[in-house]
Amino acid sequence: MSRPLRAVLTGATGFVGSRVLHTLAASARRTGREISIHALGRSAPASAPPGVTWTAVDLTDRGSLRTAASGADVLIHLASRVSGDEAQCAAVNVEGTAALVDEAAHWGVQRIVHLSTAAVYGPGPHRGITVNEITPAPVSPASRTRLAGETPVLTAGGIVLRPGLVLGAGDRWVVPALAELLERVPARWDGGRGLLSLTDVNDLARLITTVATAPDAPAPGVYHAGHPRPVSNGDLMAELAALDVLPAAEDDWPWEACLDRVRSTPGRTSERQFSLLAQDHWYASEEIWQATSCLPGPGPLSRLAAAAPWYRSFLAQR
Repeated sequence: MSRPLRAVLTGATGFVGSRVLHTLAASARRTGREISIHALGRSAPASAPPGVTWTAVDLTDRGSLRTAASGADVLIHLASRVSGDEAQCAAVNVEGTAALVDEAAHWGVQRIVHLSTAAVYGPGPHRGITVNEITPAPVSPASRTRLAGETPVLTAGGIVLRPGLVLGAGDRWVVPALAELLERVPARWDGGRGLLSLTDVNDLARLITTVATAPDAPAPGVYHAGHPRPVSNGDLMAELAALDVLPAAEDDWPWEACLDRVRSTPGRTSERQFSLLAQDHWYASEEIWQATSCLPGPGPLSRLAAAAPWYRSFLAQR
């Protein structure tokens, strides 16, 4: 009998990482291949599957990472800081990632999978670009440092995944931002024609699990990790309205009128973020699904019904 695959996972308490934690465990049950899962983080994962072990670490404290990757076959690094100033983000996303990758290299970890973001490309619009077809131009501390954090992973021969917008129960950014913006700009934005790279969090978790555990790893490098088919902002908003998550927009406003309204009605979501959600931001993403023979699923709109009760509850609390 082959020994268990030993996986070390960071970010297991986060939106994506918590799904990956459970997807890894489910993969072991489904395939019959035993997977030993060791989570690293400041706190233990809630409702972890049986057999998951945990060690308290802090990515800003290199000393806490010593031996963290000991005995591992694969490092799945999903933890990141997405708010704060440049120094705070760099401490986790750059220095912390580099220290963790150094530990993985020291212990001979054979595969490293790292979650980045398509936000590294900057404000756009972007229309079907391939990996690094344009020079990344991140504009926020989080995206700048996440781009810089890719370097130690790639230097170590790792695999970097850049998803676009991620939807599903637990999403505290995309749909909540859409809800706030719709209150400020009560219309279909530029006719809803902007195309977006979206993925459901469960499909992304399946992809990450496949990349991490498949017998033959994809070639090292960067991959876009959205669903292969982009979704229009109008179709996304219409589906959310049909599910009673958001109100339906009755009017079409031209883009300049939308921008004028955003500027005149300040809120939590910035003009740059509005453009990210409303204009073309989609990235050619077929390669990683094909390389892993991982089926991308029916698409994020088909998955929204399952997440709708969570979204309705979360937005009502807000």
